[in-house]
Amino acid sequence: MRDHTRLRAFELADQLAMDVYARTASFPDDERFGLTSQLRRGAVSIASNIVEGSARRTHADYVHFLGIAYAAARELEYQLSLAQRMGYVEPDDGERMSALAVETCKVLNGLIRSLR
Repeated sequence: MRDHTRLRAFELADQLAMDVYARTASFPDDERFGLTSQLRRGAVSIASNIVEGSARRTHADYVHFLGIAYAAARELEYQLSLAQRMGYVEPDDGERMSALAVETCKVLNGLIRSLR
């Protein structure tokens, strides 16, 4: 079994999830079941899929779940952009989280390519 805690991709995804939760706490109440929920579920999905993939027994399953994590990170990039454009996130916070999402994608992409 692989140790997900030793992966840079997991560290980045975990930090991103923490940041998203902290920043979405101040979103408008009417977004609680909309963008707030989407951002939080998306951010958690990235790290969760890395963890699940690491626990899978086959190499192919591992790569598959890393691919799902990558797709979730790309989706989160858009959602962060939307939240920023709607004025729900301060520009500095939005740019920092977006940069973290992009870095997470790059690291995941590199990991996936190295495993293929």
